Amino acid sequence: MALDTADDQSMTRSAMKAELLDAETELKLAYAWRDQRDEEALHRLITAYMRLAISMASKFRRYGAPMNDLIQEASLGLMKAADKFDPDRGVRFSTYAVWWIKASIQDYVMRNWSMVRTGSTSSQKSLFFNMRRIQARLEREASARGETLDPHNLRTAVAKELGVPEHDVEMMEGRLSGSDFSLNATQSAEDEGREWIEALEDEGEQAAETVEADHDNETLRQWLLTALSALNDREQFIVRERKLRDDPRTLESLGDELGLSKERIRQLESAAFGKMRKSLEGRSREVLNFLA
Repeated sequence: MALDTADDQSMTRSAMKAELLDAETELKLAYAWRDQRDEEALHRLITAYMRLAISMASKFRRYGAPMNDLIQEASLGLMKAADKFDPDRGVRFSTYAVWWIKASIQDYVMRNWSMVRTGSTSSQKSLFFNMRRIQARLEREASARGETLDPHNLRTAVAKELGVPEHDVEMMEGRLSGSDFSLNATQSAEDEGREWIEALEDEGEQAAETVEADHDNETLRQWLLTALSALNDREQFIVRERKLRDDPRTLESLGDELGLSKERIRQLESAAFGKMRKSLEGRSREVLNFLA
């Protein structure tokens, strides 16, 4: 459930007043939850470290996400950490929880940064959250040396610093350089300005193409009917059953019905197609393909 501003402030105050757990108490609570599924122990563990979750959430406010949403995501990360924590490994819960809290917040920020997915790999996350900071530091260091980094050299330096391909740096720069725009926004400030969506090309079939296709199909149909009418009744029957049905019949089934061998039906079919080809010579390649 979303938190309003008052609830956000109340949760922060409550978290600041929560008990501080020593290593021994923390370990007992972790064992109680893992081995006995003691919900009271889980609640106490989560409550004690909500201040850590809130503190980490506040560091991501610059990305434009509401603070209450960031706190909720941080809380989810904290609960995942509590559920997966293994006290036998000898690591403090707070140390383990930091990773889960940070991962949960970062996933939320990247999901909501743009309607177009920004990225989900470790290198893309590293770029998203560190690129601007590293760019600024590299530019300051270059300026202190009396140098100026051009865009290409800056991208190369960032890629080397983060251990990612230079192409990824270039792509992330493009994604972070602007925000999403509505296709229903007007192209100019005028009241009658066209919306951007009107400038998109319609990939559907155009009216002229539809009319032309219908005309061609009707012409082909008439040519086929003319060629078919030149055949005798048995030949017409074979052509219809073999070529004009949604589920064409086999040579064997036609032979059984007409009292002829499968080979004889094949010969009659071939002869019928030969007559139709002769009638259609010079007409259309599409019709001749029908008889192939």
